[in-house]
Amino acid sequence: MTAQTLDGQAVATRILADLAERVSALSARGITPGLGTILVGDDGPSARYVQMKHDDCQSIGIASHQRHLPATATQAEVEAVVDEYNADDGVDAYIQQYPYPSGLDYEAAVLRMDPAKDADGLHPVNLGKLVMGTFGPRPCTPVGIVELLAAHGIALAGQHVVIVGRGLTIGRPLANLLTLKEPGLNASVTVVHTGVADLGHHTRQADVLVAAAGSPGLITTDMVRPGAVVVAAGVSFQGRKVVSDVADAVAEVASWLSPRIGGVGPMTRAMLLSNCVRAAEHRGTAAGASS
Repeated sequence: MTAQTLDGQAVATRILADLAERVSALSARGITPGLGTILVGDDGPSARYVQMKHDDCQSIGIASHQRHLPATATQAEVEAVVDEYNADDGVDAYIQQYPYPSGLDYEAAVLRMDPAKDADGLHPVNLGKLVMGTFGPRPCTPVGIVELLAAHGIALAGQHVVIVGRGLTIGRPLANLLTLKEPGLNASVTVVHTGVADLGHHTRQADVLVAAAGSPGLITTDMVRPGAVVVAAGVSFQGRKVVSDVADAVAEVASWLSPRIGGVGPMTRAMLLSNCVRAAEHRGTAAGASS
């Protein structure tokens, strides 16, 4: 068996095309969606990732707002930019690129954000809305994974999804998202982590296995049930090289597998822009209601 590819780049391209039409419709009404980023320090992967986000913005007509602070920035200087974005009507949504240099309180800076402008969907208010199943910005990577699977005709309702990793950006919110009784979701979910004894015992039970631990090569062929769908969401860096949580040989046993490059990453960025466009549309609706 050779796994078919979960082509995130192709799906993201279609999503961006749809978003471009929505941006054009907003532009016709005099509204330009704006996405802001806050980058502190000179972490190479973070800087490259932020630049890709702004390249995506440029490709579909979203205005980019960039603030790059030095690693020596104080907490007050970071929070001043947060306050600036909160007050700027031209910034519909923004992110704070993780990680921040040591000595800065990333959590405090996130809590200071206007939840309605949270492009990542990770503010506690928005995570609470996710748990409740109510409207609000949803975390980009979890939603991107769901959209990626749906685009390839992979149903989740009633399926057993095993998530390896309990992090705030993927594992925990993805588990909450998948269990919602909504179209395309409604799965049975098990969350495990690298400290679990006999991890393979759990992963071999998965219809859909999501690796999101940030542990290179963690998932090997003997840990995957033949024919399972495998999503390689966790990555780490060895120098400039991106390394997947899933060993390459897993393609020999899985039915579907997302690639190390062009899998989940493009979907995450597409969902970030989707949150921004949705926020701009909400701004347009609110402006129309008040006029």
